[in-house]
Amino acid sequence: MSWGMKDVGCVPCRMLAWPLVFMKMFKIMNTFFTLSFVEAEQSDEQLHQEISQANVICIVYAVNNKHSIDKVTSRWIPLINERTDKDSRLPLILVGNKSDLVEYSSMETILPIMNQYTEIETCVECSAKNLKNISELFYYAQKAVLHPTGPLYCPEEKEMKPACIKALTRIFKISDQDNDGTLNDAELNFFQRICFNTPLAPQALEDVKNVVRKHISDGVADSGLTLKGFLFLHTLFIQRGRHETTWTVLRRFGYDDDLDLTPEYLFPLLKIPPDCTTELNHHAYLFLQSTFDKHDLDRDCALSPDELKDLFKVFPYIPWGPDVNNTVCTNERGWITYQGFLSQWTLTTYLDVQRCLEYLGYLGYSILTEQESQASAITVTRDKKIDLQKKQTQRNVFRCNVIGMKNCGKSGVLQALLGRNLMRQKKIRDDHKSYYAINTVYVYGQEKYLLLHDISESEFLTEAEIICDVVCLVYDVSNPKSFEYCARIFKQHFMDSRIPCLIIAAKSDLHEVKQDYSISPADFCRKHKMPPPQAFTCNTADAPSKDIFVKLTTMAMYPEDHYRNRLSRDMGNTDRIENLRKIWVFLKTAFHARLRCMCTCNRCTFCICQNFLNSDLLQSVKNKIFTAVLNRHVTQADLKSSTFWLRASFGATVFAVLGFAMYKALLKQR
Repeated sequence: MSWGMKDVGCVPCRMLAWPLVFMKMFKIMNTFFTLSFVEAEQSDEQLHQEISQANVICIVYAVNNKHSIDKVTSRWIPLINERTDKDSRLPLILVGNKSDLVEYSSMETILPIMNQYTEIETCVECSAKNLKNISELFYYAQKAVLHPTGPLYCPEEKEMKPACIKALTRIFKISDQDNDGTLNDAELNFFQRICFNTPLAPQALEDVKNVVRKHISDGVADSGLTLKGFLFLHTLFIQRGRHETTWTVLRRFGYDDDLDLTPEYLFPLLKIPPDCTTELNHHAYLFLQSTFDKHDLDRDCALSPDELKDLFKVFPYIPWGPDVNNTVCTNERGWITYQGFLSQWTLTTYLDVQRCLEYLGYLGYSILTEQESQASAITVTRDKKIDLQKKQTQRNVFRCNVIGMKNCGKSGVLQALLGRNLMRQKKIRDDHKSYYAINTVYVYGQEKYLLLHDISESEFLTEAEIICDVVCLVYDVSNPKSFEYCARIFKQHFMDSRIPCLIIAAKSDLHEVKQDYSISPADFCRKHKMPPPQAFTCNTADAPSKDIFVKLTTMAMYPEDHYRNRLSRDMGNTDRIENLRKIWVFLKTAFHARLRCMCTCNRCTFCICQNFLNSDLLQSVKNKIFTAVLNRHVTQADLKSSTFWLRASFGATVFAVLGFAMYKALLKQR
């Protein structure tokens, strides 16, 4: 019987006279379609094909025909089992037809067969003639499909299968919200309500506990149900034919028929438009806070290795590696603190939101918070372009790409964000190093997360390595070749972008050497309208200063201010070029007015000076001055200072007077 729909109405089967009946139910109009196998009319190949498509098989025998009963074990069950694996046997239902013809029951003959073959779910005696027990037949067939015994229970050993025990153990640990090893009355009532939509009366709770106490000694402790008691109850349900109770619990916690968590449960639909990021919302942080408190048994605001292992028992694998301890804040013993715990979840949400949804699913977020799915824990931020237009942002997590040559001090910057000086950094093993670091930073009284990403040295950055909120260019003050890489990367990727950049002069405690570059780092920053290089060292007695991280976060929060500064630099250069042109025109006009000559003889003073002003030599000098400004060879400090313009004007005047005197002397000689 192939079942394509779970909750549908049943109509009587019209062919119960055949040895085997396969039924296919489709979603169309809630109707049963039955397929019967007639040994004389159909081949074994057709039978095998139907077996492969079935979910449950009804083996029909005549209660008044001993030969047909014997054929159940001699022919039909072996034939079915040889086409199925032992661990995935199809549920079978024995149907004793023609019960209207006899006054006795065939159950005494059938019971030994049911005990021999554990895949037989039940036996129903019915009559196709007067429709006796036909509805019961379909009820048990439906139950065998929706609530199969096979994945849950092993009849030979009379105990639940390991996969079922593992799933129920996870459910118990999720439901044990105070992590004391027992389910108290409040936790049992919550469990009852989320699974069956109704709480248990106080007397009913006591009755449940009494049943457990009666059968196992350690099933109840301190008036709470232990894990052994919880598993015993479900074993009892299965043994008494109430599989639906256990299956209701399993499916409420996201399990499928194979006792695996379904993709729909672990990965709910979440749409993320381009240029948007993902963050945890307030409700998610509250849930994670309660999860941390639940497993911080010694109340030291840090999770020891044993406490962290206990937390991950509801996971099918350990999700965090040893590099996590160098990605977030830890205490002196290397244990993840409360702030580090939240930071790691924030990092996972930002970098891989699907994995975050999976992890929240393992922790039972949607169940404990009574939400539709763990997608309700995620906030999708608005497009970054809108933030730039509105000149404000609603985001709480900002990404900073840390760029520089190898061994320039990038890892020191990352670890300094976590409050670790050079002495603590030296204890980090090479195979435990992390390319990420995340911690909270306070900007104008607001708590924000700054995420640092160490970008490996390369000639050109990829598109993914460019995407960020702020760039940190790090060079080593003791290495003369270190700054050139930062300058080259800046010109290649960030000079014309809106991404703010900050240059860090790392290892400032060492002797500073001159950088092998055309201009100094300070002049480079002035030229490109950037903040001056920030001296930084992690070789301190206490935790390194966090000033640069506050500055980076501020620049990421207000990138428009940085862009306006760079834009004003470009507009200022345009204005200065226009001023140079006006000065040139003014000098030409003043020079001509001084001569007071209007002829075109090419001999008088006016014509000689006019020819000189239009000569190739003087035009090339003018073009070089303009080109110097356009190519920014004149420093910004000089362009800003009024003394520069005073010197330029004075020099042009002296040049004009000397030229006039020279040509006047030449005319006198003629």
